[in-house]
Amino acid sequence: MKPLGFTLALLALACAQTIAAQTRPNIVLMMGDDHGWEETGYNGHPHVRTPVLDEIAATGLRFDRFHAAHPNCSPTRASFLTGRHPNRMGTFAPGWSFRPEEITIAHVLGQAGYRCGHFGKWHVGAVKADSPVNPGAMGFDEWVSHDNFFELNPSLSRNGGPPEVFPGESSEVVVNEAIRFIDRARQADKPFLAVVWFGSPHEPYSGLPEDLALYDDLPAKYSKPVRLTSNETGGQVTRPQGEVLRERYAEITAMDRAIGMLRKHLAAQGLRQDTLLFYCGDNGTSGDAALGFPHRGVKGQVYEGGTLVPGLVEWPARISRPQSTGVHASTSDLLPTLCTLVGQPLPDRPLDGIDLAAVLDGQVTERPSPLFFWAYNTGRLRGAELQPWIDPELQKGTTPLVKLMGTKATRDFTNYRHPVITDDDYLGPRAIIDGRFKLVVHDQRSGDVRRELFDLQADPSEKTDLIEDQPATAERLQAKLRAWQGSVLNSLTGADYAE
Repeated sequence: MKPLGFTLALLALACAQTIAAQTRPNIVLMMGDDHGWEETGYNGHPHVRTPVLDEIAATGLRFDRFHAAHPNCSPTRASFLTGRHPNRMGTFAPGWSFRPEEITIAHVLGQAGYRCGHFGKWHVGAVKADSPVNPGAMGFDEWVSHDNFFELNPSLSRNGGPPEVFPGESSEVVVNEAIRFIDRARQADKPFLAVVWFGSPHEPYSGLPEDLALYDDLPAKYSKPVRLTSNETGGQVTRPQGEVLRERYAEITAMDRAIGMLRKHLAAQGLRQDTLLFYCGDNGTSGDAALGFPHRGVKGQVYEGGTLVPGLVEWPARISRPQSTGVHASTSDLLPTLCTLVGQPLPDRPLDGIDLAAVLDGQVTERPSPLFFWAYNTGRLRGAELQPWIDPELQKGTTPLVKLMGTKATRDFTNYRHPVITDDDYLGPRAIIDGRFKLVVHDQRSGDVRRELFDLQADPSEKTDLIEDQPATAERLQAKLRAWQGSVLNSLTGADYAE
């Protein structure tokens, strides 16, 4: 016979699990492609129209300091799925996959009884059926996905099958697929996780006539030449920025409208009250579209303009009044937060994200631990004889896109077993935000290191370098950054996967 205390503990655990099952929300996690913080109406953009996002910002929880974990897309997506910095799994840059040993939000929520679906851009590995890192292999029950980004009338793979053309505006296409998935999950009486990663507003740009017409005045206002992909050739072309912005903003407005379609469907089905709806971008605004304000930097840089993105949460059952928060948050925080919300344990490995559940309730006003950013210097790997982590044949993409990579109109991926860690592995643009201060570190070609220190509370635009005035603060942050890099590099060797 089991002791009474043991029996009571089991009963308490079963009761807690029953309560969690009864109160756990449906979850929709959305992300735009290259959608920077300033490109929303609610953040005061002078041109772009985002009425749906503006409404969510006005009625739900608005993160004013939400960051992509990396200033580029594939790495941020790896962090979104795993709660870990992408360098831990060798997802260094666009076109670098993550690893099949990683534990994703779909794995976690699947254990909690959720039906999990992915729709749209994947870009952390090939989506075809035999890829060991396709959405199905990484915990999703269904997927209609693309290896990379996509435009009007996208070609997508359904559950790993051959690409097929889905006629229509791309954001509407992926939202419609998500809606069908949601309806199937509801019919099966299952809670759902729908991850919707839009192909917009990544270049090359295109839009519907009615959306383009909203921005007909922009070509006359911005004449600066910018480089981007040609929809006609797939190669690079130079165009006036005003023409480019007209098309880009049309894509953002169409994406915003598609999000509205999803919200309306949830409301019509009686699901909106108990559904957590989240939106963010995957990195800051791209250089071809950046207008130079209000933050320093663009996509690809570890300044605020490279990592700050829109961050919104709508969940009427829990967030019953409008809120905003200045807490620094990141895409890496999604997995640990969801673990708390659905009553699942954290994966037993180093995580870089933290649980933000208390932020949803307005109980936290400052992040208790630092945020780290690091764009690994992949240049040091060129020419090295590296053993692939995944068979290169399984890393070849299948879904076509406009932008050429050499002569190939799709994307292949790579990931390597890392050689012995050396001091060179610590290089690459990097930064730490700890409280009000941010340290930015760049390696110079001369071998020197350039450091900049900013007070983000007083100087969110990173205009005033305090490195000479506060050397002790810089040294303190530098030590924390270096120690964190050591932990990341230990993960990179594969040490976290050892049993």
